[in-house]
Amino acid sequence: MKKGCELRPRPKSVKEFFTSWYFWKPFLGVLLGGLAGFLYYYFIGCSSGSCPITGNPYMSILWGSLFGLFLTIKPCCSGGCN
Repeated sequence: MKKGCELRPRPKSVKEFFTSWYFWKPFLGVLLGGLAGFLYYYFIGCSSGSCPITGNPYMSILWGSLFGLFLTIKPCCSGGCN
């Protein structure tokens, strides 16, 4: 039976870390998710301010960034992870 996670080698220096896909993939996910959250607030959001997520641009950006991060990182999973 396989273990849940396969370990990938991490970059060894700071320069390798910031130039690797290991850093850029989650960073771009957070950035694009935050942008999508703001655009959702701007075009669709709640105008009365009573909606907890879309009534405030900061909360909308925060939730969009978290959603973008969760889409780009993979938790430990058995079998089908690539």
